[in-house]
Amino acid sequence: MPDSAGARRPYLQPLSRSWWLKHSFFLRYMLREATVLPLLFFCGCLLAGLYSLSQGESQYQSWLAFMAQPWVIALNALVLLASFYHAKTFFELFPRVMPLLPAPLMIAGQWLGTIAVALLLLWLFGAIG
Repeated sequence: MPDSAGARRPYLQPLSRSWWLKHSFFLRYMLREATVLPLLFFCGCLLAGLYSLSQGESQYQSWLAFMAQPWVIALNALVLLASFYHAKTFFELFPRVMPLLPAPLMIAGQWLGTIAVALLLLWLFGAIG
């Protein structure tokens, strides 16, 4: 029965739970959003490391032993890949939101800035001489 204004309700096609798997745009979007899950693991590891450091040397050594396990190293490698994917998609999106320069120039500048900060941190922590 029509509502009081006499207008008909539009037909809404039901969607399956996996509708987003059929469209590459939405699949990439969901993958980008899912990069937060490995990052949560990484943040949890860092917080556990800080807490163990505050509890004394034996706790900190236990945390270091945990972090040296192969599956933890593999998960941290996944975190790194997820971070790179997230950065790539963010750098590609940024020129659309704030078009100050040509997109390729902005994207290259962002990657150069990322590399410069990474090299600076590696130098500060003594990883490169």
